[in-house]
Amino acid sequence: MFEQFTLGIEEEFQIVDPNTRELKSHVSEILAEGKLLLGEKIKPEMIQSMIEVGTGVCANIGEAREDISKLRCIISSLAKKKGLEIVAASTHPFSKWSEQQIYEGDRYKLLVDELQMVARSLLIFGLHVHVGVIDPERRIHIMNAARYFLPHILAMTTSSPFWLGFNTGLKSYRSEVFKKFPRTDIPDHFESYQQFQSYVDLLVKMNCIQDGSKVWWDVRPHHLFPTLEFRVCDIPTRVDDTIAVAALFQAIVAKLHVLIDRNLGFRLYHRRLIQENKWRAVRYGLDGKLLDLGKQKEVPVKDLIRELLEFVDDVLDPLDSRKEVEHVHKILERGTSADEQLRVYEESGGDYNAVVDMLIKNTLENVPEKCFG
Repeated sequence: MFEQFTLGIEEEFQIVDPNTRELKSHVSEILAEGKLLLGEKIKPEMIQSMIEVGTGVCANIGEAREDISKLRCIISSLAKKKGLEIVAASTHPFSKWSEQQIYEGDRYKLLVDELQMVARSLLIFGLHVHVGVIDPERRIHIMNAARYFLPHILAMTTSSPFWLGFNTGLKSYRSEVFKKFPRTDIPDHFESYQQFQSYVDLLVKMNCIQDGSKVWWDVRPHHLFPTLEFRVCDIPTRVDDTIAVAALFQAIVAKLHVLIDRNLGFRLYHRRLIQENKWRAVRYGLDGKLLDLGKQKEVPVKDLIRELLEFVDDVLDPLDSRKEVEHVHKILERGTSADEQLRVYEESGGDYNAVVDMLIKNTLENVPEKCFG
């Protein structure tokens, strides 16, 4: 049963000039050689100062760790050849979206034509985690229940406190930028896969979207692959944190699958209540409180994350992911990338260059120096 919960991880990196610390629109120079080494695992995004990599279909978290670490190594090596660095963080501290170049491609031209400044200003970087769920009906039922945990995981991944040279006061400003897009944020729950598909088909019929790829919810059934795709996260700066998050998403899916098999329901909450928790995660990250919707009271987010770890504990050994999930405790103790960025900012007297230097360093922490052999 647990073999179906395959993993795929996609990470979007900033391309940064280590001298000026600014974003550089140099993705085309990295892509050519990158395609030779990685094929379809590397691709451009709409902004030329961004590059995306994605693992293959990984049977377990061990394979995912090996693949994503190697990808970070290769992308970093290709960037260094051009005198550049990569950074894993969901916003750049001070670079301006208005100065970024759009990647030449029909897909991005159509997006900008449709969404105009909303698309042009999308200078954000994310992490997407795919977890395999073979049965479409089960995919929807698991999505319905998993929505409750999205704010918990966002809180432990925040990496975007700065925007255009301002301290936003939010831990995940990326979330606020992205919500300007249509069909984003926490989805409603659906009674069946057919109900979900009817929604997508209706939007296609009425010329709202071309296909299901234009539904950008925080979790969605992927329109091509038999996966649930989790899109709520900021991208963690450290690869160990990314792996922990992917393992936790996999464990949540596996646990909910087991409960459904045992005919044990998980209470479904309205989108409007989960959205309240998401705002708290965006604003305060790990320092805030979330609403325990069952007990109807505020609880420190760290306590709720520890409860989540207890909730999934019995599936960790079958998934062989205990070590990776237990890394979450370290995140709770140390703080997120947003916490570290803010700490460096304060300690340096408001020096954004020091923040970027820290991000460059931590992006390659525990990433192998040699990509092959």
